[in-house]
Amino acid sequence: MQKRNLGKGGLVVSAIGLGCMGMSEFYGATDDQESITTIHRALELGVSFLDTADMYGPYKNEELVGRAIRGRRDEVVIATKFGIVRDPTNPTIRGVSGRPDYVRASCEGSLKRLGVDTIDLYYQHRVDPQTPIEETVGAMADLVTEGKVRYLGLSEAGTETLRRACTVHPIAALQTEYSLWSRDPEDEILPACRELGVGFVAYSPLGRGFLTGQITSFDDLAADDYRRYSPRFQGDNFDKNLELVRRIEEMAREKGCTSAQLALAWVLARSKDIVPIPGTKRRQYLEENLGAINVELTSEEMQRIDEIAPQGAAAGTRYPESMMGMVNR
Repeated sequence: MQKRNLGKGGLVVSAIGLGCMGMSEFYGATDDQESITTIHRALELGVSFLDTADMYGPYKNEELVGRAIRGRRDEVVIATKFGIVRDPTNPTIRGVSGRPDYVRASCEGSLKRLGVDTIDLYYQHRVDPQTPIEETVGAMADLVTEGKVRYLGLSEAGTETLRRACTVHPIAALQTEYSLWSRDPEDEILPACRELGVGFVAYSPLGRGFLTGQITSFDDLAADDYRRYSPRFQGDNFDKNLELVRRIEEMAREKGCTSAQLALAWVLARSKDIVPIPGTKRRQYLEENLGAINVELTSEEMQRIDEIAPQGAAAGTRYPESMMGMVNR
């Protein structure tokens, strides 16, 4: 597996990572044993970058990843996140905290659940508008000094917040949704990252599975699947986005690859400082996704993809309105 640098501080990860969120929640039925086997297969194939968070489960995903990497710590770059606070009596209720005391308590919890002494990349999952970013990152920097964290990251932060954070401590990576149907980061986020020497981690590079072509009807989604509440999977938006996927599938057939591989190859080809972390809980899809490494796109093919899926091509916002206020701030 090829390697890529995240930031300028020496953090090196596999060119494609593995998003572990769906192994524990949000996307229908889960199977811990298959998920652990999928993580092991990822390591065998050279994937070194695993992404989790304390709010996935909540807590269950970190515990799952911890079990999967036991005895294999040296093979893995572990990224986890703090900052989204879920009500223990009703996990659907969420808040955000970047308070220094919460940062420290969250880190201690993640270390214990993961079964490690150090977190390789520690993100603030969402920016807390009630706590100055300087205070949050200052607390995160203390964890680096203490050896509990190696590198710092932010998730879904706006450019001004990123700039302020970098004055306190180097930020290795900014994580934001980025794919053929979520190209907004190209306007401001990606240029700011390059200016500041911050790596970019693209989550949901397959459009929450839509770009794989596996979802052809709203009824394909399980009753407890988060995507049932996503505007892009509802009503007329679903139909419009399905037409976009059909055009991607057509090009993929001509190219001799799957639509998922084409979508990931496009992200990889955008820049060497971008690392996609497609999520899956099955070995079959893991192996398919990693095949994107071998899909080379010419400049003409990149231009054709831009014509198929220009910025703003996807119908609907990427989160429900209540959650959109938590991103890019």
